[in-house]
Formats: sequence, C-alpha cells, structure tokens
Amino acid sequence: MHIESQYDGLQRKVKLDYAYAEQSPDIWVGQNTHIDPSAKIGSPVLIGDNCRIGARVQIEAGTIIGDNVMIGADANLKCPIIWNGVTIGEEANLRACVIARGTRVDRRAQVLEGAVVGSLSTVGEESLISPSVRVWPCKQIESGATLNINLIWGHTAQRNLFGQRGVQGLANIDITPEFAVKLGAAYGSTLKPGSQVIVSRDQRSISRMVTRSLIAGLMSVGVNIQNLDATAMPVTRTVVPTLPVAGGIHVRLHPDRPDYILIEFIDQKGINISKAQEKKIEGAYFKEDLRRVQIHEIGNVVYPIQMIDTYCTAFEKHLNVEAVRHSNSKVIIDYSYGVSGAVLPQLLAKFGCDAVVLNASLKQTAVSASEREQLLVQLGHVVEALRANFGAQVAANGEQLILVDEGGIPIRGEMLTALMVSMVLTAHPRGTVVVPVHASSAVEQIARRHDGKVIRTKANPTALMEECRRDPNVVLGGSGEVGFIFPQLHPGFDAMFCIAKLIEMLTIQERAIASIRAELPRVYHKTYTVRCPWTVKGSLMRHLVETHPTEDLELVDGVKIVNDQDDNWVLVLPDASEPLVHLFANSNDREWVDESLREYRTRVQVFIDEEQGVEAYSAP
Repeated sequence: MHIESQYDGLQRKVKLDYAYAEQSPDIWVGQNTHIDPSAKIGSPVLIGDNCRIGARVQIEAGTIIGDNVMIGADANLKCPIIWNGVTIGEEANLRACVIARGTRVDRRAQVLEGAVVGSLSTVGEESLISPSVRVWPCKQIESGATLNINLIWGHTAQRNLFGQRGVQGLANIDITPEFAVKLGAAYGSTLKPGSQVIVSRDQRSISRMVTRSLIAGLMSVGVNIQNLDATAMPVTRTVVPTLPVAGGIHVRLHPDRPDYILIEFIDQKGINISKAQEKKIEGAYFKEDLRRVQIHEIGNVVYPIQMIDTYCTAFEKHLNVEAVRHSNSKVIIDYSYGVSGAVLPQLLAKFGCDAVVLNASLKQTAVSASEREQLLVQLGHVVEALRANFGAQVAANGEQLILVDEGGIPIRGEMLTALMVSMVLTAHPRGTVVVPVHASSAVEQIARRHDGKVIRTKANPTALMEECRRDPNVVLGGSGEVGFIFPQLHPGFDAMFCIAKLIEMLTIQERAIASIRAELPRVYHKTYTVRCPWTVKGSLMRHLVETHPTEDLELVDGVKIVNDQDDNWVLVLPDASEPLVHLFANSNDREWVDESLREYRTRVQVFIDEEQGVEAYSAP
C-alpha cells in the first residue's frame, strides 16, 4: 500500500467512494466516533468508526485514521496514516509516519517523518523513532529509548511485569481480561495446587472485570478463592493472617493515575510479596509455565462473611476505646467517594464518636486531582463552621489521608509525616519510626526530643512494610505520601485506623492539632524532577558515587549526599516506573536548599545531555 496513494485519495486527486460520511467539508468521520469538543481538526482529514479522540488533540490536514483508534489527550498528529485498532497515548507526537494495525504508541512518544511501525508493536513512553526508521511487526520499544536503526530481529528489552508497586498498566489496554487471566494462572502456578487465595478490589466495574479474570486464571490452575469483593485494602491486609490462605490480590484504580489499574499481591502476613516471589510469577508468565489441572481439581470460589467484623475486632484491640469514647471530639471525614466510606463510620459510631461524613457514596470514575482539591477546601469550611477538632480526607482506598486542622488549613506530605511522628513518639517515647529515604529530616529532629530511633528505607511501599514487620520496636511507619502503618494492627497503610488513633492521642495528650503543628521543627525540603532515559539511569548513579567521597554517601536507595554535622542532604532518586529522576534537598537553611537543588539539577542535566550525545549515534 503506497503512502502517496493514501494522500492522493484524501486530497481528491483520484475519485473514491469514501466509507464514511463527510461531516463538514473535507472531514470524513465514521459512526460511533467521539471527538472531544476541545480537539482541533484540520481538513482534509479522515477518521474511521468507533474512534475516541481526547481533549486538546491536534490533528492537522492530511491525517488518515482507521477504525477503533484511541487518541489520548494533548496528542499532536501531523499527517500520519494510522491503521485500525491503534492506541495513541497522551502528548504523543506523530509526523507523516505509518502506524500499523493494533500498535500502541505510549504517552509522550515521538514517531517522526517517514517512519513505519509494524503491526502489534509497542512504542514505549517518551521513546523516539527517528525519521525513515522501519520497525517490523510485534516489536517492543522500551520507554525512553531512541531508535535510529531499523528494528527487524528480536525484541528490544522487555520491561518487567512488576513495577515499584505491584503490576500496573493502562486500564483495558495493558491490563485486559486476557492479560489478567494469564497473570492469575502464573501466580497460581507458583502456589501448591489446592491453595487458598484472598481476592479483593475497589468498587469500580473495571476492577471487577480484572478481578473476575484473575479468579478464572487462578481457578484454572487449581487454586481456591476467598472473594472479599469490594473492600478497602486495610481490611484485606487485616483479614489475610487470620485465614488459612497462601496470599492475596487486591485490584484497584491506581491512586496517582486515573487511567491505570494497580494489582497488588500480598503474602500470608498481609504485606506485599518479596522481589523473589515477583520474579517467580514473572518466570511463570513469560515462560508460559502454567499448570493446567483436571476438571475435578478446578478451584472454587467462596464469599467469606463477617470480614468487616474481623477488622473491627483488631481495630478495637489496638485502640484506647475509652479515651475515644470520652473524648467528646467531633471529626469531619471526607471519603472522596471510595470504599473506606463503608467501614469507618460504623466503627466510630460504635465508640460514641461524633463523625460527620461527607461524600461517602461510591463512584465508578476516579475523582480528579482538581476535584479532590475542591473537596479539601469544602472540608476546611465544614470543619470551621462546625468547630470540629479536625477533618480528614481519606483516599479512595482507605490508605492515605490529608488532615485539616481546626482552622481549616490542610496538613499533608512532609508536614503530616512530622505531625504523626511527633504525636506517636509523644505517646511512645524511645519508640522506633520507619520513614522512606526521601522524608524530611524533621523526623530525626523530633525523634531526638523523645529518645526515639529513625530507620530509613527504600522509597517503595513494600520496603516500608517489611521494615515495620522486622523490628518489634516500630510504633509507626510510612509518610504523608504513602500513608501510615501501625504494625500492631496489620502491616499495611491504614488511614481509617490513623483517624481513630489521632482522636485517641489528641484526647490523652490534651492537645489541638494546630498547637502541635506550631511546635514542629522548621525544615526546608524541596524536590525537583528531571527527565532521564532508562538507559542513562545506571550510569548517572555510578557517576554520582564516583564523584563524591564515600563518607558523604548513603546508598539506601538512589544516591544521598549527606553532611554529618547538620541535617543537610541532597538525594538523587531514580523513578522505578518512569524515565525520570527525582532530586530532593533538605536543610534548616532555605538558601542552602535552593542553591543545592540548582547545583544538582545542572550536574544531572549536563550528565544526561553528554550521555545522550553519545547515545544518539549508536543503536539502543
């Protein structure tokens, strides 16, 4: 099929019968195609049936789009020819290229003039296909790669199934029913036949679809299912150790990306599975090493009852219920339309606590970041109007929260971490707290006031959970970003227990949140993110290690350059699932933070540019 003939047909240089209706002069659009009103479309342009064109997409004259094509927001199309069944990610940039059937071009990828990508290939996020390069069918181009030569044989590096936190991918594009069936079978094949596995999810239809597919895969390899249906993650983690199960799976919309699904695997103790277990599941998945059992050995599904009761019992056991009952506190809780709304109100009511509940109905779609901010402002107004002790906005899955003090001012991130550490160490002096490597040094300063100890872990949530389980002196784990762990209750993050614990501690300590906040150390903590191709991350870390004295380095995760005399440090942390590097600077001195961040931004950028200068001329 000659490219020129397509363009000639579009420009009416030859007489053709168009399969689609001419909606406006020289713009042909098929049936059941939805074009966002903010998209800009030139003419002539042809768009097939069942397409979805996202917000602010720019489609220039000369573009040809087949049937069943999805184009993400802010993509820019200059005359490409796109065949049927193609998915184009957000902010992708296509110029006079050909994208064949069933191919995926992920967000911010660029395919330049004259390039041809064969059918059923994947062009990874932020990758670049240079002009006139040919990619044969069924190839994978990893995120961040630059492709300057034709890709005919072999795959380029296949990324792992598991990322920083479980298995994640675009809903119904990466994480499809067929993918989930195979993933369920792969996981089940690493367990003994006849094992039991707990499965739970959030309230959304997409999560229900994925969960059902995982269950089918598990049953096919002879694994039995305890299905908790829609419930908050903390409930699942509490229940797992009380049942004779080998582990569990929880499926939900990703907390940070509303178009992503996150599938988390947990072990018998309720904590995310180890790297070794992840590798076993990946091995079974990629080698097709799946056990198939006989008909009479197929797994069964049961729906255990009274799971909420199991959670409630554990909850009460680790809470000073009397303090909560006599606190006379009033709290306002915003559930942002998620599953935890079903659990916490009944618990607090049981303890005679006055909780006003906002937005507890369940929603199918994710609440956008801007909507969440509006809800937070609204929560502040309600707290002030009702003179409540505090307000809390609980994330959809019951793991993270943002507090609002009695003046309606939000407390989140580093401030929330410091506040929780301060309150818990006041309640448990000489206790140990576990925080991620990038949390601010306010944590150490507070711990010194209470003879406490601080353990820092890798940035991923599993590392936090493992450390909290390993050390019996841990009284609190986590941070404002990922949520807080109370290891006595269960090894995961739990915003619901955190709220109850706050009521208890405020009552016993006879304090108000605003006054505790006023006494927190003043630490400046800033962060900045730099784009960095996958191929450069390793050499960047080596370069930083080689160019600093060993005694100034801490290598818990990424590279941390520390000054022992004070709490000054800079951390360069590669992102586990995106082609990014995060820089953090921390000090009691604001100028030092700004200066250091500037210096390391430049150092990192110069190194990336130099490496890429070399990279661009060689094959990836």
